[in-house]
Amino acid sequence: MFELNGKNLTVESLVNVARNNTKLKISDDSLSKIKKTREFLNKKVKAKEVIYGVNTGIGEFSEIVLPDDKLKDFQKYLIYNHSAGIGEPAKIEYIRGAMTGRINVHLKGYSAIRPEITLTLVEMLNKGVTPVVAQKGSVGACGDLAPMSQIAQTLMGEGHVFYNGQKYQTKEAFELANIEIPGLDVRDGLGTINGSNLLTAMSAIHIHDYVNLIKHAEIAAALSLEALMANLKPYSERIHTLRGFEGSVLSAQNIRKMTEGSDLLNGKVKVKVQDAYSMRSTPQVIGATRDALKWAKSQVEIELNGVGDNPIFIEEDNLVLSGANFQGTPVSVPMDMLGATITMMCVISERRLNRLLNPALSSGLPAFLTKDPGFFSGLMLSQYTADSLIVEQKILSSPAFIQSIPAAADQEDFVSMGMNTALKNEQIRDNAYGIIGIELMAAAQAMNFREFKMGSANQIVFDTIRETVDFLDVDRPLHYDHDKMVELVKSNKIIENVENAIGKLS
Repeated sequence: MFELNGKNLTVESLVNVARNNTKLKISDDSLSKIKKTREFLNKKVKAKEVIYGVNTGIGEFSEIVLPDDKLKDFQKYLIYNHSAGIGEPAKIEYIRGAMTGRINVHLKGYSAIRPEITLTLVEMLNKGVTPVVAQKGSVGACGDLAPMSQIAQTLMGEGHVFYNGQKYQTKEAFELANIEIPGLDVRDGLGTINGSNLLTAMSAIHIHDYVNLIKHAEIAAALSLEALMANLKPYSERIHTLRGFEGSVLSAQNIRKMTEGSDLLNGKVKVKVQDAYSMRSTPQVIGATRDALKWAKSQVEIELNGVGDNPIFIEEDNLVLSGANFQGTPVSVPMDMLGATITMMCVISERRLNRLLNPALSSGLPAFLTKDPGFFSGLMLSQYTADSLIVEQKILSSPAFIQSIPAAADQEDFVSMGMNTALKNEQIRDNAYGIIGIELMAAAQAMNFREFKMGSANQIVFDTIRETVDFLDVDRPLHYDHDKMVELVKSNKIIENVENAIGKLS
């Protein structure tokens, strides 16, 4: 059980709720704030003060003041109008993450929604009732309106949800799960949808997965370096601390751990004075990815614990402020950059793969790592597959945050397109599993042709790969091996086996 209080939501705790189904509760203090701010709003409405999105239209219609008898129905039609997404349902973990993030916004005490709304969202999470939400349609300002509106629909007992592995009409699932339908009253609709919660939740989940993906890239590099009989002096701590980039220092440190005990380090194997950049620059390249991830995580966690609402109700100062805290740009900028650095990390992985396969570059390995070149083609086509995935990644690495298209009669004339960032980062991640998996497979194949002792941690990696994919003795259909390697990387089994033996990698 995780107690949420409006200021303690991290990437890890969001993933635990979204992916691992950790139960959620909210702090008493936060619930009191919600109630207090709601009372503040009720007084404003009763006094007939004009408040955006409460008794006015939205967007281009913000100057239209609504009569009292239409305020409740306005929230319903607002949600209907904004439930305008398209495409296949988003993954359940993404929607659970968005709900968690939106709950945390409410717990700040500035949204002025009824507490029943927040409590129902908590109950849905805890009972495994997840709205069916189209994955496309958000422009990332005024938040993720289209997908969040499909979540809000369920609060009226409408739309569809997933429950116990099946798709239900919301009303039926709520009855089965014993959840009361709260309905939407004044402010409740806009207070549920007006933030970049889905793109931020997706970004948090991607960051969580990228942490292990980066470790896999370092592990793959270490095994390739052994197979290529690399000069390991470029991985000396002193080199990286003298320059000072934290990511580079940590990346070099991990690769040193993987190669400790190798004959490459004790002079038994002759190495070149200086290797190619794809071998020598690995810590600087992967390190830059680590540094990008650190910034992105910081930005995402600020957003997860920030007031992402419009308007904002500050009860203690008798203020209602209208602004643009729904704008997804502060998340989409670092996440676009992070996605591009993951692509960069895969580009240098493929260059090491090329050196493993090319007999002119591999320090004596057979062409394409086959024992009978010409009759067998070995891993020749594995490089084709990696190259195809990388081209997709390169296309997807164009930043979305500069792609604004004005909407709503130019009232919303700059938008973040942060949902596009999140959607493409998912594909960049999934392609990276294949690219890094192929490098690991090729490096293991190469080590079967070497006769020196590899690092003890690299030996664990080699053995784990061989439990999944056999040595390529004669040609066979490689797509089975590729898919197995993807699943091996996604499972994090290699990391677990290494860390169980030598301790945590950085």
